[in-house]
Amino acid sequence: MIETWRWYGGLDKLSLSEIRQTGAEGIVTALHEIPYGEVWPVETISARRQEVEAAGLRWDVCESLPLHEDIKRGSGNLTKIFANYRQSLANLASEGINIICYNFMPLLDWTRTDLLAPVVGGGTCLRFSAVKMAAFELHMLKREGAEADYPEEVLSLAADWFNASTEADQTLLLNSIMAGMPGAYDRYDIAGLRSALDTYKDLDAADIQQNYKRFLDEIIPTAESLGMRLCVHPDDPPRDILGLPRIVSDTADIKFILESYDSPANGLTLCTGSLGANPDNDPVAIAKQFSDKVHFAHLRAVRKDPDGSFEEAAHLEGDTDLVAVLDVLLQEEAHRRATGRADHLIPFRPDHGHELLSDSERGTFPGYPLIGRMRGLAELRGAIRGLEHQR
Repeated sequence: MIETWRWYGGLDKLSLSEIRQTGAEGIVTALHEIPYGEVWPVETISARRQEVEAAGLRWDVCESLPLHEDIKRGSGNLTKIFANYRQSLANLASEGINIICYNFMPLLDWTRTDLLAPVVGGGTCLRFSAVKMAAFELHMLKREGAEADYPEEVLSLAADWFNASTEADQTLLLNSIMAGMPGAYDRYDIAGLRSALDTYKDLDAADIQQNYKRFLDEIIPTAESLGMRLCVHPDDPPRDILGLPRIVSDTADIKFILESYDSPANGLTLCTGSLGANPDNDPVAIAKQFSDKVHFAHLRAVRKDPDGSFEEAAHLEGDTDLVAVLDVLLQEEAHRRATGRADHLIPFRPDHGHELLSDSERGTFPGYPLIGRMRGLAELRGAIRGLEHQR
């Protein structure tokens, strides 16, 4: 397996020289400064690649070439947007970047309510509190019908939290929920979020699924002709958020996507943390079922609560057996090698880490500290070596 590390380019507080010291071989990055829907110029891609290579690393995965919201809504000038996406793919391929991770989550990327939840033994982690999310939806956003998405006990605790909260508490909650949005763009305030949600009010899950299928029909033939591997990232968390349908949340969703356009270019980013946050999902079983379509892996674990809350656990703790997942991926690599696939190695990165020791002083992106992820990478590396030794 190929050890990689997510890096946000000029927006990142970590340097490439620091990343190289973690032992990672490859970089996972993107051109976050370019607005969604615009073409990524070859010159800009080449400059990023050369910057990475000058540090003794490789740009192994593009995460992500993002989808404009019009694609998800099925609105606007899609002819131009799809043409731009295809051109960006061609430009990336010309620079040797062939694995593209992307997601189909409406409006928001990963969603958390707490960015600095305390961890037993010290440090902090990302957390999703069902109670705080309900308080946000019902009492701050005042989303119509939100109460139907939460059990009664959560609604009661949400009212208690809101009634006891200060303006600062509410601002912190809004900022935490917005923190998962990638890039260097303004986050929504309450009014802006209400307005953005209105653009999806007439769409249900079936509508968004069909818009997704159109994306695959428009884009996968180009990706296949370029020898590229596109791999969708599961929803995080794998449940509807803010009334927005999430359609990459479980086995049935993944099966629909991969069967909607059967091609080596249409694959999966196996994110064990995202999938593991749904108590009905078995990430090990999902890894086995779709192993031949896994082009990239995000490896992390979460610890779930009965009310739907969860938090990031240490990589080899939590509710998902990551050693078993690694065993599945190593078996898949061996199968690919035996069948003569040149790209038999699967890149992975230690996803989300606890803020440990001096991490809190760095001001890195939430979930992407240096020491916490380096601990995760070391643990995963050790598990891989142990499994390889058994073979």
